[in-house]
This record gives sequence, structure tokens and C-alpha cells, in this order.
Amino acid sequence: MRLRRPSAVLRPGRLPADVRDALDLARGERPLASAATRGGSYVVATSAALHLPTASGGFHRLPWERIDQASWQDGHLRVQTAAGGPEYRVRLPDPGSVPETVRERVTATVVISRTARLPGGGSVRIAARRPPGGGDVRWSLVFDAGLDPSDPGLRAQAEQILEDVRRQTGL
Repeated sequence: MRLRRPSAVLRPGRLPADVRDALDLARGERPLASAATRGGSYVVATSAALHLPTASGGFHRLPWERIDQASWQDGHLRVQTAAGGPEYRVRLPDPGSVPETVRERVTATVVISRTARLPGGGSVRIAARRPPGGGDVRWSLVFDAGLDPSDPGLRAQAEQILEDVRRQTGL
């Protein structure tokens, strides 16, 4: 006689149903890796985005192509969004495969990434990213710390370099 596993017991690596139901998944999007946070919520890496817990108990959805950098250090997942957007830090006591999945997914969206010196000093990183499954390329400019991205002269220099990169690559 086979014993049935009670539905309340989770299989290892299985996302709880209430967490899955709370996610705002796009059509065809599927969970790839998840890990419980110290506060009892979850971080969920899907085929299209990273879902981070919010203070209200929901999830903030970050498409992979909108994540500029992600790192794993001292038990924390740190995620920096593109274009100087917010930074997120989440403590994961048992991260499982979340850090590796995040790294692979973010890297897979990069079409091109180049760093260029600016005529007035400093540099700018120019990146072209494409969403998983295809779509239009999105360009971003990331300036060195201490440079003001809202400075019109600096911005014009960076945009000229961007145009040169677009011409060279055909993107």
C-alpha cells in the first residue's frame, strides 16, 4: 500500500501554492527557482522576471532586461535596476539555486555592453538588452559614480557614443 503525501507537506524546491497565486505571472511565464526570505516571504525567479517580496505582502516584478546588476554576498541578494532605478536587498538564509538563476537570466538579456571614455573625463557603460523570448532592444546609459546623468552636455556626449555603437552594431 502506498501512502499519499499530505498536501500541506511541500516537496523540496516546490513553490507554495499561495505564493504562486500571489505572483503576477505573464502568459507562459513559469517559476524556475525560489527561496524563502528571512521574513517568511519568497524570492521567485521565473522565465521572464525576478519577483521580490514587498512590505505589503505582494511581489514587485522586475523583468530580467530591466536589471542592471545582481550580486550575491553575505547571504543577501542585491539587485540594481537599470537607469539608476531602485536597488533591492533581500536576505536569503537558504538561497538554493536563486543566485545562479538570477545571474544566468540577467546575463542572457545582454546583447551588447561597452564602456566608453567621455571626452570631459569619466566613462559611460552602454548596454543593449533584449527581453527573454525576443522583442525590441532597450538601450541604457550608466555613468560613472560622481557624474551627473542629467547634465545636458554629458548626456549629449554619451548619446553620440551610443549612436556610434548603434551604427557599428546595426542594432
